[in-house]
Amino acid sequence: MGAATLAPLYGAISGGLEALLAQLAPRSLGFTWPFRGEFDALPLVRDWLAQDAARWAALPVVGAKGEPMSFRRWTPACDMDSDRYGIPFPASGDAVVPDLLLIPCNGFDGRGFRLGYGAGHYDRTLAVLAPTPRTIGIALEDGRLDDLQPRPHDIPMDWIVTEAGVSGPFGGCAASG
Repeated sequence: MGAATLAPLYGAISGGLEALLAQLAPRSLGFTWPFRGEFDALPLVRDWLAQDAARWAALPVVGAKGEPMSFRRWTPACDMDSDRYGIPFPASGDAVVPDLLLIPCNGFDGRGFRLGYGAGHYDRTLAVLAPTPRTIGIALEDGRLDDLQPRPHDIPMDWIVTEAGVSGPFGGCAASG
């Protein structure tokens, strides 16, 4: 889809995310740098940070192939580096675990399972982060599938936000806590 088509869809997603963030009231938020036309959470995160000085945000750092990602704190002024995919991340800082993660989805099903790019970065990461963050998948309704037929290692999102609204909670990785 072109930028003109995506703009109102992403505007609706942003509105749904704002409402869900207000409801969930996380202290910290992990998000992804926009990649391949994905939803750009940067304006939303900047506004969210500006509302409360105690809040903080983080971006993922992709490590060695097959390893879980880590997260580093991000501010609009921090120095950035790029990973092997060309995606920016904070150049320095200790690993942190955000309360809530915004996770892009290429596809999703009615149980909250997501389809990414197939490398398993988020499933591996969610399996080891402690405490386990709550998760919000961000997708377009065009990516809704009947059943992704998840494998045992696949972890569902707690919520999915599309231009049509918020779905969930699904009882994903943070269902018990």
